[in-house]
Amino acid sequence: MSKWKWMMTTGAAAMMLAACGGEEEAQTDSGGSTEGDTYKVGITQFVEHPSLDNAYKGFQEGLEEAGVSVEFDEQNAQGDQNNNQTIAQNFVADDVDLIFANSTPSATAALNATKDIPIVFTSVTDAVAAGLVKDTEAPGGNVTGTLDLHPDAISNTVKFMSEAVEGKNVGVIYNAGEQNSVAQAEQIDSILKENGLKMTPVTVSTSSEVKQAAESLVGKVDSFYIFTDNTVVSALESVIQVANDEDIPLFVGEKDSVVRGGFAAYGFDYENIGKEAGKMAAQILKGEAKAGDLPVLPPQDLKLVINEKAAAEMNIDIKDEWKQDAEIVK
Repeated sequence: MSKWKWMMTTGAAAMMLAACGGEEEAQTDSGGSTEGDTYKVGITQFVEHPSLDNAYKGFQEGLEEAGVSVEFDEQNAQGDQNNNQTIAQNFVADDVDLIFANSTPSATAALNATKDIPIVFTSVTDAVAAGLVKDTEAPGGNVTGTLDLHPDAISNTVKFMSEAVEGKNVGVIYNAGEQNSVAQAEQIDSILKENGLKMTPVTVSTSSEVKQAAESLVGKVDSFYIFTDNTVVSALESVIQVANDEDIPLFVGEKDSVVRGGFAAYGFDYENIGKEAGKMAAQILKGEAKAGDLPVLPPQDLKLVINEKAAAEMNIDIKDEWKQDAEIVK
């Protein structure tokens, strides 16, 4: 919603006002901007972990580079869907100018709360399956954003996994209450089968259950694959500990998790998808575009990332041919 300003000037402007019979109130069209405006943006994030935190950092950078002045109202649901709904409803009551939804649950809650306030999301895996948009090229409505799944990320990771690990059983841990995670788990299961591998899944509902889930897979799997499930990634160190102790290769869904101690991923930087979302928000706030007219964007610059220290901890020899294609994290 655009800002209201009382334009009170002197000289020629005062004469103009007098000729019109007094002061006039000036305003811009909905979603537009007036030079010097400061916008209020509600930030709703499902849980705290480095990937989502970096996405928010990138979002701020995108707005700053666009020269948009913003007052942020930062809220974190701490992994609780009920908190998500409350946060979104409070933003609507506060009449914020835009909502930045950082995760699929956050975006879903925001869209349930308003069809009027622009919503820009990031860290969403499948915006269509989640019911956020009907078409990524033409979202329509009041929502758009950036995805955290490159079209080739899972297939490339599974192919690399089949070459790097001798065993066929892959342990996958995810929260079945996250649509984002269910969609990925189904896709991973299908692609693993195509590559002669088998998925052994364990579901959790809270981050406190993640370590026990990882331990339950010891002796049953030859590798772990932890994709971009917010609940599990927020407790990734628990899986890393089990993987290190039991020499189980840990494949992950993005670069931040490799840096934290995962062995390898075909990943991208969450900061980059956040920055693209920030650029979108700037266009919307400045009145240059409507949210529903901006296509939903996937991540760019997908690359193989390998953690050298994690490989040693998990007793994995890094082959020379991997080094030629991968970014090596020390």
